[in-house]
Amino acid sequence: MQFGIHLPQSGPAASAAAIAAVAKQAESLGFADVWVSDHVVLPKGAEYPPSSYILEPLIALTWAAAATTRVRLGTTVLVLPLRPPVLLAKMLSSLDLMSGGRLVVGAASGWLEQEFEALGVPFQERGARTDETIEVLRRCWNDDPIDHVAPKTGAKLVAMRAKPQPERHIPLWIGGHSEPALRRAVAAGDGWHGAFQSPEKTAPMAARLRRERPEESFTLSMRPGWDALRDGEDKISRQLDQYMEAGIQHLLAEPAQRDLDSWLRCAEAFAKIFERVA
Repeated sequence: MQFGIHLPQSGPAASAAAIAAVAKQAESLGFADVWVSDHVVLPKGAEYPPSSYILEPLIALTWAAAATTRVRLGTTVLVLPLRPPVLLAKMLSSLDLMSGGRLVVGAASGWLEQEFEALGVPFQERGARTDETIEVLRRCWNDDPIDHVAPKTGAKLVAMRAKPQPERHIPLWIGGHSEPALRRAVAAGDGWHGAFQSPEKTAPMAARLRRERPEESFTLSMRPGWDALRDGEDKISRQLDQYMEAGIQHLLAEPAQRDLDSWLRCAEAFAKIFERVA
């Protein structure tokens, strides 16, 4: 089992100094990776995420990369249809190259219709655009020159020399719990990255994914929504055992604190809980 920690990328705790401090602490505490979320805009009154103040994920992750040397760098999750796929491919490959091959891309099709409307992207096309973007990303990262036309996103490719770290395959962990998302994870993913699902709901999804993708390299990951200062060690330890029994290989902890000091204390508390199974 591996464990990651979410960076203070949104809300009152978010700042450049806080992101660097938590990333450095995560590395020293032995966390496997640090993570950022993705929302460009939010409709007024949205229930989630709790704050519309959210730093752009790839810039925040690049800042964390510059402050560390070992921890992997993950997105939980990039909403692929909201971004031009060729530009996204170059940004991600550049981050992977400059960080020494530490990137893990959690990606999904999105769910917040008003966000698509604000950015001028057809919400009903998000599934097709996601599938097309995944293909474009892999082509950009692996092929040179490239001759490909993507009808939904309009991508026309010739060459892209900003590749990932040499001999690297950037992992794509597909997020989501819907039937299309699970099929996409099986067909096109290097793993599955769920979020806010109880162990009971996670178990049948994990069992199905493992039947269809039995190779150990296909990673099953979950973002439970725990907070170590709020939920308590007993609850977290109990659910941790249940996630492990369900076959989950990676868990992402997410402090829900409003200041940096509390965030750091929460991360330390998580590290102590996870120490027994890491």
